[in-house]
Amino acid sequence: MTDTSSTAASVTYLGADGSHSPSPHLAFGIDIGGSGVKGAIVDLHTGEFVGDRHRIPTPSPATPDAVARTCAQITDHFGWTGPVGVTVPAVVRDGVVASAANIDESWIGVDLQELFGAHLHGRTVVGLNDADAAGLAELRYGVGHASRTRAAESGTVILLTIGTGIGSALFRDGVLVPNTELGHLEIGGREAEHRASAKARDDHGWSLQKWSRKLSRVLRHYEFVFSPDLFVVGGGISRKADTWIPMLSVETPVVPAELRNSAGIVGAAMTVDEGLRM
Repeated sequence: MTDTSSTAASVTYLGADGSHSPSPHLAFGIDIGGSGVKGAIVDLHTGEFVGDRHRIPTPSPATPDAVARTCAQITDHFGWTGPVGVTVPAVVRDGVVASAANIDESWIGVDLQELFGAHLHGRTVVGLNDADAAGLAELRYGVGHASRTRAAESGTVILLTIGTGIGSALFRDGVLVPNTELGHLEIGGREAEHRASAKARDDHGWSLQKWSRKLSRVLRHYEFVFSPDLFVVGGGISRKADTWIPMLSVETPVVPAELRNSAGIVGAAMTVDEGLRM
């Protein structure tokens, strides 16, 4: 299923030379997921999409070239001609993919600028870990917006995206510590995401109460290691947060993420604007 979107003409301005260029307060983000590749134009003043996002199913196999071609389809859909931010579910160091826990192993060693630039007509491309992107967006436009959450400005915050695995973004005084991958920490002989991801719950048919006990064990381990001031929990299961957060047995406050499925796209767009390259 593909989402519709507004045309590029509504979000560009005409330069003195007659060329069409992106407006300075707009940026473009693409979030590569296991089931879908999603992109949108983002208004950096508000963190909201300009029009709707555009989604294309993730190709199978999800090789670098196949995914890059899909990203090109998304930017072409909008007629976008500027830089592009892209998230990947992997460690990204200096723009190069360094892990492949939840993606095809052929991604390891891929330079994201080289890969996507070749498919996106030479555009500048900035890539980063998907959970890091979600965390950046959440702290600016979600729980951290207008000082709604004091710890987002001064303290240690751990954002977790709970889905097929457990992604993580770690912040200290609002500054990102990139590529933490806390879902792969071993707890009691098993990786955290094998204990308490949404996929693990579905696979085992656990009730929310039983799953909450398992997530509590994971969060208590994170408390012991990092002494956080706040947990922010995102992913599809956060829609039921008012049901299961009260079931958790942890000392640190836990709040649901506010941006949900838009966070990765928004964070990718922010990264382009700020000139970061993780």
